[in-house]
Amino acid sequence: MANKKLIDYLEQNHVHYESRHHDDSSTALETARKAHVPSHELAKTVLVNVDGELAMAVLPADERIDLEKVRQTARARRVTLATESAFEERFDDCEVGAMSPFGNLYGMDVYASDHLAEDAQIAFSGGTHHEVIQLAYRDFERLVHPKIVAS
Repeated sequence: MANKKLIDYLEQNHVHYESRHHDDSSTALETARKAHVPSHELAKTVLVNVDGELAMAVLPADERIDLEKVRQTARARRVTLATESAFEERFDDCEVGAMSPFGNLYGMDVYASDHLAEDAQIAFSGGTHHEVIQLAYRDFERLVHPKIVAS
């Protein structure tokens, strides 16, 4: 079952969403394939350190993170990938690697690729490696208020 905190938040904000169950997967591209979602619509969440603060970078499954672009958007001195030990306690309600891009639920800034806004829908892991949530991108943007990383 998808992350209860996320589902409660979506329902409290009257967001129409679909939850899709799929076979267990370990990469974003594999998740997209198994959930029958185009890889550019599936958002993967990458945890980063922005000048020592944990944040989320959210980008299409078929793209690689550009830490320099995140750094420029954040106007930070340094952005690095976060280690698992730096964030595993914060996401005790999610499987490692299956965090949703709703960093606001965890007190984190979110940096989202501008490519995600190109599609009307966004899909993402719902807290497990076998559940995908799909909703309108405009609802994601309205609820999360991500800082947009230009390509």
